[in-house]
Amino acid sequence: MSLFRVSDHCDGTRFYNPASILPPGWRPRGLRAWDIWKWQRNRPPSDWPAWIDNPVPAGDPRQPPAAGAIQLTFIGHSTFLLRIARADGSVLTVMTDPIFSMRCSPVQWAGPRRVRAPGRRMADLPPIDVILVSHCHYDHMDLPSLRALARRGDDPLVVVPSGNARHLRRTGLRRVVELDWWDSVELADTRITATPARHAAARTPFDRNRSLWAGFMLRVAGPQGARQAFFAGDTAHGRHWGMIRERLDAPDLALLPVGAYDPRDLMASVHATPEEACAGFIELGARRGVGMHFGTFRLTDEPMDEPVRRLARAVAAAGLLPDAFTTLGHGECRDIACVQPAAADPR
Repeated sequence: MSLFRVSDHCDGTRFYNPASILPPGWRPRGLRAWDIWKWQRNRPPSDWPAWIDNPVPAGDPRQPPAAGAIQLTFIGHSTFLLRIARADGSVLTVMTDPIFSMRCSPVQWAGPRRVRAPGRRMADLPPIDVILVSHCHYDHMDLPSLRALARRGDDPLVVVPSGNARHLRRTGLRRVVELDWWDSVELADTRITATPARHAAARTPFDRNRSLWAGFMLRVAGPQGARQAFFAGDTAHGRHWGMIRERLDAPDLALLPVGAYDPRDLMASVHATPEEACAGFIELGARRGVGMHFGTFRLTDEPMDEPVRRLARAVAAAGLLPDAFTTLGHGECRDIACVQPAAADPR
């Protein structure tokens, strides 16, 4: 019996990445448990420090965004707070993949540990209207953080890809909506659409790809016209970038993953490099981009600061100005102007 809608990315019980979103010429490589074990046994020494103290964060996420801007606060890893003005004068507040826990793991005594505190305390954030959870991996769906958000009493709408609501049953979050790729949910003057991503999902050794992974496009009718913000979730490079632009138009702001990419033979099918993220930014036609998925948990082997350096080089090589696609400091709150940055002067 089918549990889910049969489609090009689901056989009714399991999900997969369809050929339509794979890069041209991609040859799938089956990864075995042995490959992962061998990698873990032979990982190179880490340059990641045991702990980093965050600087005093800039900006105030309780203030409304500037006219025509999307306000963005980087809390760490893939956790952002977005604030977008609505046509009625209110402000929509959205949180992505919230993780405030010390570890991204089934237990809090083992597994990848933070090297820095969340850039903002949960208690210092304004009421949250929407929570987006891209998939069920522990560094993106952190149940202790979701339970803490439920206790705040904001009663947010929680949007997850198909098959993920079951994980949230005991969090206390009451309004949970599942979306398949290209499905949408609307509230007031906001439309949220789940978009394809190239990834995988599991929380145990026994539920691989029993739930879907996705990004999300937010479209908000604002006082100066509609604004679009795209949260890519966790994804490798692929043809889905162009598909998203074709179906939903270019976003004003794109949040794209730039870290956790080495060793490449293991990670190429699930995580993008900074150069691939820059190519995705261009294919999306995004006006502004901000990188994520770096500098909080050591998940893979690249040096801690390498994703930021490589992203800056990729942006320059593409002829873009440095702030076209950049990163924020942990805890930084910034108003992102929804205008197309000019290309860098080739001279």
